[in-house]
Amino acid sequence: MTDIAIVDYGMGNLRSVSKALEHVAPKATVVITSDPVVVRQASRVVFPGQGAMPNCMHEMDSRGLRDAIMHAAANKPFLGICLGLQMLFETSEEGNVKGLGILPGKVRRFPTASAMQNADGQKLKVPHMGWNQVHQAIDHPLWHGINNDARFYFVHSYYVDADNPEPVAGYSFYPFQFTCAVARDNIFAIQFHPEKSHSAGLTLLGNFVQWEPTATN
Repeated sequence: MTDIAIVDYGMGNLRSVSKALEHVAPKATVVITSDPVVVRQASRVVFPGQGAMPNCMHEMDSRGLRDAIMHAAANKPFLGICLGLQMLFETSEEGNVKGLGILPGKVRRFPTASAMQNADGQKLKVPHMGWNQVHQAIDHPLWHGINNDARFYFVHSYYVDADNPEPVAGYSFYPFQFTCAVARDNIFAIQFHPEKSHSAGLTLLGNFVQWEPTATN
């Protein structure tokens, strides 16, 4: 049985995610796969993603992965990264596409660059790209050993707007507060890229490979 399945739906920085997981879990079997059977049988599932939400949902369905991903999100430790966070929600303004609807809320686009300014009046670029602090909203096993306000690496033009605060596990500012991590039961999903976030990112991935949701949440 595969220990960790990284879902390959034709998009995402899969090799970097795989190498980071192999680094923190050298004895685990880490597989990049588009096979729904392998995803269903894996002990843990990671859904990374980069690119456009409509393409993400289309490619997921074209590979027959939707049911396997829904099963994983309901039954085993599941880590969503970037689009892997956004696709958990109901709808996205990017192409007005429906997500998986596992969590209530919508994916929204940052305002145009001309409307984005920091506290000093400097204009902020869209996409939001670079290092930013992550404020931990809850105590969660995946935050273990990571300082509150640690910096992680972001690349995104859209952010999730949850309908209620219950699943929010972390937030950041650009320039307003937005949700960058959610947690519910066996699901943990993040907007930033842990595979590009040096020691803090590796710590989070190491926590994920040891996480037993039924025992800790």
